[in-house]
This record gives sequence, structure tokens and C-alpha cells, in this order.
Amino acid sequence: MKIITPGTFNFEKLKKIIIVLLILILVLPFLGRLNPLYTVEFGTVGVVSRFGRIERLASPGLNFKMPIIEKIYFYNTQKIIYETAEQPQTSQFYNKESSGFNLNSAVQKTASDSADFPVDTTTKDGQQVSIRFTLRYRLDPDKVLWLAQNIGTQDQIATRIVQAESRSITRNVAREFPASELYTGDVFKYQLSVQERLISGFEKNGVILDEFLVRQIKFSDGYIAAVEQKQIEQEKVKTEEFKAQQEEFIKQQKIIRAEGEAKAQDILRQTIDPLVLQKMAIEKWNGILPTYLGGGSEVPFINIR
Repeated sequence: MKIITPGTFNFEKLKKIIIVLLILILVLPFLGRLNPLYTVEFGTVGVVSRFGRIERLASPGLNFKMPIIEKIYFYNTQKIIYETAEQPQTSQFYNKESSGFNLNSAVQKTASDSADFPVDTTTKDGQQVSIRFTLRYRLDPDKVLWLAQNIGTQDQIATRIVQAESRSITRNVAREFPASELYTGDVFKYQLSVQERLISGFEKNGVILDEFLVRQIKFSDGYIAAVEQKQIEQEKVKTEEFKAQQEEFIKQQKIIRAEGEAKAQDILRQTIDPLVLQKMAIEKWNGILPTYLGGGSEVPFINIR
């Protein structure tokens, strides 16, 4: 058995091994860049640039590039969710690796679902509101080259188009509606108005809006208290009006009943002739003949058998 001692250990051999490892560490990333093949995943497209100039679009699947000279930028063409929330950090769409609005994902640097802060604005009559909404959008695959040339990367599209347009239009359209309409449930009209403008604004920038949904319009506590008090007063007025209507109805019923009874008596008096009265008197007679008819003279009745 050979025992290695400091005097017999081959330091030169160890030195060569370390040098080789260092060279591999430095060269391997460079060798990766020399690979002419790359894959575009489904739901994405690749934009190929050569020396900073946009050259062509790469479809999903295995593709070829010129090593070192060409660079690939990936764009997500699937549906993406952008929403506003009271605390974006608690949303399932918030990117925890960034401290704010960021659409980077781990897969090919494409955009992912994201969350942002609510839109604060005022209504037509000056009431402060905070709007929370959700929208779903996607990039038009036929316009990705135009987007890359005129807007930029996926993240730049998300911030310059989706975030900027949706927040601006949501804010401005709210100023066209009085607070009462938004508070009492006319939200669908507001939502539709925002959606129509977003569709137009997105379309001219190569973005397709699939859905826009207003989740909540939050009013100030003072406005809510005022509305509730107004509703209470309105209910009181309605209650008093209902009571007055009931009393008037009862009064009219009594009048109608009295008029009906009086009319019935008049009709009865007009329709009953003397013979009918005599018949009614006979029917009520108890069989006892009167002895006197008045005037002090006795008038005998003849008993007819």
C-alpha cells in the first residue's frame, strides 16, 4: 500500500486539473451561445434580431439561428390577466420576485398574470372612488413583429399599452358618470363604456382584449353614510305616503258605501207601489183586528167566514 506524503503528492497534476475546470466554467456558457438550435414553446412566438435589427418571426417548435450573431426574444400569445387589487402583494397574480408591477416569468422571459394597485379617480359630481377591475388580453400573433419594432419587449408592451391604457381609460370614463349611477348599480353601463374604448385602444397597438370586468367601485365612508341616510329618509316618506293612501282609501270606501246605501233606498222607494206595501203589511199582521181606527167612532169589522 502506497502512502502519500507531502513530499510525494503531485501538486503539478492537481494544478492542471484546476486549470481545466476553470477553463470549462468559462467556456461552457460561450459554447451554449454557439448552439444554432433553439425551441419556441407553444403559446409563444420568437422574434429574431440580428445585430439589434428585427429580422423574422419564429413559430413554436425547433428553430435555427446564427450563433452569436442572432438573438431571440420571446413573446407570450396566450391569454394574460391584469387586475387591480387593494393589496397587490396578496393577489395570486402578483410577482413576488419584483417589488411592483412586473410581468417577467421564469419561462423564456414571457409575460405572466399580474396585479397592480386600484385606480383612484373622481365621478362627474366630484365624489372620490377607487376602482378594482380585471382584464384578460393577448398579443395578436400577426402583429408581434410590429410590436417588437414599435413598442418593445413583452414587459414594455404590458406597461406601455395594457397598464397605461386600462388605467387611463378606467379613470377618465368614471368622470363621465355621476356617483349615484355608479353606486346604485349602473356599473354595467360604465363597464361596457370602458371595454369599448379599451378594445379600440388595444387593437391599434396589436393587443386583443378578451374581457374587462369591474369587480368593485369603492366610495368614501362619508358618501356611503350620506346615501344610507337619504335612503332612510326616503323610506320614511314612502311609509307616510302609504299610510295617507290607506286612510284616503278607507275614507273613499265609506263614502262609496254610504252613497250606495242611499241610492238603494231611493230605488226601493221608487219601485214599491201601494199593493206591495199592503202585501207587506198583511204578511206582518198578527191576526188581531183593531177595535178603533181613531176619531172616536167605532167601526165594526164584518166577520166573513
